[in-house]
Formats: sequence, structure tokens, C-alpha cells
Amino acid sequence: MARSFLTWELVRGRFLQSLEGLKCEQLNWRLHPRALTIAEMAVHVAGVEVSFAAQLTDVRLEGELARLAMAATDGVVNDNPFPFVADELTPEKVAWCLAEGDRFARPLLENPTADLLAKKIVSALGPVIDGEGALARLAYHPGYHHGQAYLVMTAPDFPAGDRP
Repeated sequence: MARSFLTWELVRGRFLQSLEGLKCEQLNWRLHPRALTIAEMAVHVAGVEVSFAAQLTDVRLEGELARLAMAATDGVVNDNPFPFVADELTPEKVAWCLAEGDRFARPLLENPTADLLAKKIVSALGPVIDGEGALARLAYHPGYHHGQAYLVMTAPDFPAGDRP
């Protein structure tokens, strides 16, 4: 088992715990016009997982999976619109996206091959990285957005509910 997997499992698990019980209004509340909503953060995390895994394994994505992979960059690191709109980012849709991210990323993080670790891909931020770098980024990435989500949930105007 790879070290990146242990980190990813812990960090991603904590991020998922922070989303438990959030309603649509809370998931889609925007702290300010240029900030991601919590739903967008979660879909982006899953989008990066799907995008990296597809590149590392040469899987061609279609339909909703291709759209999910677009969330790795669109509306986050570029000026394109985010590929999902608030009306469709329900707790169920966010959970589906995260489940797909897990389905794609988990096997690679649990048992990476030497070929996978050496493979070159394009990261969400643009630079070309190898598989080892991709797995390291996947391991840390949910923690980055977990911290952002916590700040959003503790903002004074965050919609009421059982939150921190």
C-alpha cells in the first residue's frame, strides 16, 4: 500500500465527514462572487480524481464522467464556467461525483505500479507531472478544500443548520 493512499484516505474521509448532512442551500451558498461553493469544491475534488486517474490509465471519459473531469479545471483554475450549475448540485449529485472520484482514484492510490508512477500527465494547474506527483497531489487535495469548506461553514451568513 502506498503512502499517498494512507494520506488520501484520512484527508478525504475528513472532508467527506464535513459534508455530511449539508442541505442544498448550504452546499450551494457562496461566500463571495469569486469563491467556490462547498458543492463545487467537492465536485472539483472528484473531478481531479477522475481526470488524473483517466490520464494515468488511458481511459477515455464520456458523458457525465467527462463532464465531471472538466470540474478539475473549468471554473476553478480557468475562466470557463463551472460544468455544473447550483440547481443540479444536490447532496445526491455531490455524493455521486465523490463516489466516482473514489472509484477511479482508490485502486491507483492503493496499489500503484512502477509504470503508473512514471507516467506523465497534465496536472489541473497545467504543469506536466509524473504519476508519483499525481498521487501526492491527490492525497493532499481534499484537505485543501476541507479547510476552505470549514471557513465557508463558519462564515457569519452561512445558512443555519448543525454546523461548526
